[in-house]
Amino acid sequence: MSAPLVAVSFKAYLTHDQTLDWVRRAVPFARARPQVEVAVLPVLTALRAVVEILGDAGSAGAQRVSRTGAGAYTGEVPAAVVAECGGRYAEIAHAERRRHFGEGNEQFRAEVAEAVAAGLVPLVCVGESTRCDPADAAATCLATLASLRVPDGAVVAYEPEWAIGADEPAPAQHVRAVLGRLREGTRGAVRLLYGGTAGPGTWTALDGAADGLFLGRRAHDVTAFGAVLDEVGGTKEEQ
Repeated sequence: MSAPLVAVSFKAYLTHDQTLDWVRRAVPFARARPQVEVAVLPVLTALRAVVEILGDAGSAGAQRVSRTGAGAYTGEVPAAVVAECGGRYAEIAHAERRRHFGEGNEQFRAEVAEAVAAGLVPLVCVGESTRCDPADAAATCLATLASLRVPDGAVVAYEPEWAIGADEPAPAQHVRAVLGRLREGTRGAVRLLYGGTAGPGTWTALDGAADGLFLGRRAHDVTAFGAVLDEVGGTKEEQ
């Protein structure tokens, strides 16, 4: 069984230097909890430096990759370049890419294919746009995964859109029910994370339903990040 995964995306909140400072301060927390896999998705300019600072304490990745390979595609960053910089993960299909940039499943499907071809692990975000019954939420997520042709071995982050940026994460009972249906629908072939205002306390509330957490702004405080690793991996006293 894979180690639980705690992934952190900084979106565009932190500068290059702030990102590197955070990673330096986070490394001791990650090294103290080797039974938890840590992944950091920084602003792209910091990727190679983040990889070097993390060393064997964790891995890194990109918050998006191009749907194209090398060529005359101004401003794009091919998945192969992310891999060349030491990246392991490629985040794909976050709700904010849909909402703010008008991207959709056709583009995300191409990004999944490019990531896989470059040897990256797709970290694919799924979630319902409005609060609904867990069965309907899971059906929406499974339809998205099928449309994007997400391969076995990928990471899937369940992030209900109505919980992203909210004051609290989605109710644990709802998340557990959705993740259970997703595990059945994917035959256990992907790692399932929960995101959407996740932070300290979320892992315990999910009671084993997830394979990890996808953190956002609640991890900006590195001590909160450390608290999540304590929770996911068990405190040092418990180890």
